[in-house]
Amino acid sequence: MKVATAAYNLDWLDSWAQYEDKLDRWVAEAAGQGAGLLVFPEYGAMEVSTLDGAEVAGDLERSIRAVSDRFEDIQNLHSRLASAYKTYILGASAPVVDGSGRPVNRAAFYAPDGGRDHQDKQIMTRFEREDWDIAPGGPLKLFDTALGKIGVLICYDSEFPLLGRALSEADMILVPSCTEALSGYWRVRIGAMSRALENQCVTVMTSLVGANDWSVAVDMNTGMGGVFGPPDKGFPATGVLAEGTLNQPGWTYADVDLSAIAAVRADGHVLNRTHWPEQDARVETVTLSTL
Repeated sequence: MKVATAAYNLDWLDSWAQYEDKLDRWVAEAAGQGAGLLVFPEYGAMEVSTLDGAEVAGDLERSIRAVSDRFEDIQNLHSRLASAYKTYILGASAPVVDGSGRPVNRAAFYAPDGGRDHQDKQIMTRFEREDWDIAPGGPLKLFDTALGKIGVLICYDSEFPLLGRALSEADMILVPSCTEALSGYWRVRIGAMSRALENQCVTVMTSLVGANDWSVAVDMNTGMGGVFGPPDKGFPATGVLAEGTLNQPGWTYADVDLSAIAAVRADGHVLNRTHWPEQDARVETVTLSTL
């Protein structure tokens, strides 16, 4: 299969139709290249807050509410696009108030047959918890699709090995991200590549890119798309199947072979996924040695 991962730039929107046209162009381009799975980044939905004007878009709390209020419309649009272009889409994540009081960071997943579900972020960054007051959402999910088993680790979640291990049955783990600085991009990329190594799977990282002076939440974004696998049999020696150009908006494509994932898990030069439980006995007792 071919996957497409976005380096996605936000726009100031003057109408909902403008947003619809933008998403249609992005999806049409990737589908036209034969991509069966399209992945958009974390907090890419924040651009719809501009539909309520500069005062709302520039205010943390009001921008959250503005996006959350339009989330059902956002989902309906993505469902139509997934159906029209016959592709799976992980939509850009959004802050969503789901009745628990504080919003969660939610990425919705759309199937070409009209099915949809979502994955919430598990562990908040300092900005999300100290400034934005975003709450941890529902549990991790494993999506069983025609493209294989797919999990989602939103940005910071990819930096935690036990979250990745919980998705060890996944053939692919999608990593939508939003990082301000180059260091943040590399933290998430290193996390994504580490999860590919440990689980002997493919990880698909997508990034928000560009500057947006209308927002204090997504004002500066650094990154690019990337697709990673274990540096082992059937995969590049670097583990990098594809990577984009830093801060250049657009799609990055990679061909993913599920049989290569199964083969490396069964008979790789190393068997990290299989040997993972051997750590347990080794870390039960740490001996302090004084030199």
